[in-house]
Amino acid sequence: MDPRKETRVTIHEIYIKAPAEQIWEAITSPDWTVKYGYRTAMTYDLKPGGRFASRATPQMRQFGLPETVVDGEVIEAAPPRRLVQTFRFLFSPQNVTEGFTRLTYEIEPTSAGFCRLRITHDVTGAPMMERDVTQTFNERGGGGWSWTLSDLKSLLETGRPLSG
Repeated sequence: MDPRKETRVTIHEIYIKAPAEQIWEAITSPDWTVKYGYRTAMTYDLKPGGRFASRATPQMRQFGLPETVVDGEVIEAAPPRRLVQTFRFLFSPQNVTEGFTRLTYEIEPTSAGFCRLRITHDVTGAPMMERDVTQTFNERGGGGWSWTLSDLKSLLETGRPLSG
């Protein structure tokens, strides 16, 4: 079987002591997204067909990355519980050629007073994307979804990200 055709899905899940509305805001508002993870300003037009863009930080631009480092389209937006979008890295011509993947955020409040945040990332046909989103933290700037979610959790629960 052609590995580019094999279905590949990654699932990342974390529990955060914060209301669903605050988690939603942290995911979809550039005022929040600049505070955790890769610290990029992410903008959403939160309607089906709406545009998604993640803007490079000044440091990323110094490394030669384009102004927009990730782009996509909103497929479904149901605040504050579910966001489905396409997602494509624009770091290199190879990333652009690899194309769009499908990303789903699900925020589920629990009766215990915290929420479960699950990211399901369909990386079928996108081996570079799969490698990048599943990698562990490293000092060169990588960390994937596990690191990004851990940083988000720290920020929402303590007011401070993991580093910086």
